[in-house]
Amino acid sequence: MITEEDKNELRAKLERAKKDISAEIENLSAHDGVQDFGSDVDHGDEEADEAEEFGNQLGIVQALKERLNDVEHALAKFEKGTYGVCENCGMEIDKELLAAAPESRLCRACKAASHPA
Repeated sequence: MITEEDKNELRAKLERAKKDISAEIENLSAHDGVQDFGSDVDHGDEEADEAEEFGNQLGIVQALKERLNDVEHALAKFEKGTYGVCENCGMEIDKELLAAAPESRLCRACKAASHPA
């Protein structure tokens, strides 16, 4: 059973995660428009390395944006009074799962059913 104190701690954890993820996205995105891609014509390897790094950075930013969306969704559930409730079956999500991943949308059973081994 999740207590109000547990919910307050989880909400604070989500708020911190939102702030940290937003800052990381902003930091990585600030470098997006400044890519040089090697100004020397005879250094193709350098240009390829820079292009690869840029592509990796875009992938990281996209993953962070998806995580931020999950965190914001969880925070919105506090406002609706549905935080900690499985979006699939309506059962309470156990405290240990929420402690590990406070943005969880599904209980263990529904999560296992949606990702069979």
